[in-house]
Amino acid sequence: MENEVDKIKTRVVGIDIREKRTTYAVVDIRGEIIALDYFPTSDYPEITSYVATLSEKVLEMIMENGGYETVRSVGISAPSGNYLTGSIENAANMPWKGVIPLAAMLQDRLGMAVALANDAHITALGEKAYGSAHGMKDFIIVSISHGGLGSCIFTNGQPHLGHHGFAGEVGHTCVEVNGRECGCGRRGCLETYVSDRGLIITAEEKIAASTEHTLLSDLETIDMHSIADCCDKGDRVAIDVFASLGTMLGIGLANYASVLNPEAIILTGDMMQASKWILKPLRASFEEHVFRNIRDKVRILVSILKEGERDVLGASALAWDVKEYSLYK
Repeated sequence: MENEVDKIKTRVVGIDIREKRTTYAVVDIRGEIIALDYFPTSDYPEITSYVATLSEKVLEMIMENGGYETVRSVGISAPSGNYLTGSIENAANMPWKGVIPLAAMLQDRLGMAVALANDAHITALGEKAYGSAHGMKDFIIVSISHGGLGSCIFTNGQPHLGHHGFAGEVGHTCVEVNGRECGCGRRGCLETYVSDRGLIITAEEKIAASTEHTLLSDLETIDMHSIADCCDKGDRVAIDVFASLGTMLGIGLANYASVLNPEAIILTGDMMQASKWILKPLRASFEEHVFRNIRDKVRILVSILKEGERDVLGASALAWDVKEYSLYK
């Protein structure tokens, strides 16, 4: 009898873990999202119950969309995720403290290969496979959101993770000596000026210092969207809030680019919803501070992928790279 030909599994699972929400999806070999759902991360402050719920929901989605015989592996995007260890390590903005071996915990429950990486690494994989970095070999992804600023470096077509897996922490480079206190325990870190939280602090400082009336003073809630609305109405103080963010971000990215000489820096994350108020001051600051030999040579781009889909696609790209393992062959 002729040997039966092994069937190729054509789907993976991508999981995107964020402070408020966990999104999970079944994705096929072409990058098409077959099924997608989510649940509140914050409902599970204890890691064991979180993993139990996540595995249950993923298993249910797998069984409803082709079953085990079609799914090869799982990729996870997580804040402070370490690809080399498969663990979430001391995440400042997540409810679970210390080192969480999440890839191993989920692999034990699902019975298939699981890989984990930090959210910036995952975003970079998504951008390279499906987005603005497609075809590039040397680029930087910078993601700016409520949780802070993350980044991933690609050199010669491969992610540079560093010896311990923590390369790319540009958000924790100092841009102002004795500046704002950061969640990492230091002062003056870039992310304290350019994250959502940093934006709010800047707005409060400028409201207090303003000698003219500003619409910001009338807001019940100050956040990125409400500040941007004030900008759209021509409020000069609100415009200056984003200009300050763009200027500080330009300095940080200029330092980054001067060391790495990338083809492009691709900006992603919730903050880019206000990109029209950020990019002009950012680019001016970047060109002013970057090493002169690469001035006007580094492209600054905004991601073209949908915010809700990018990281599950990136996580699915990670899943294809992990060595296949299954209890159900």
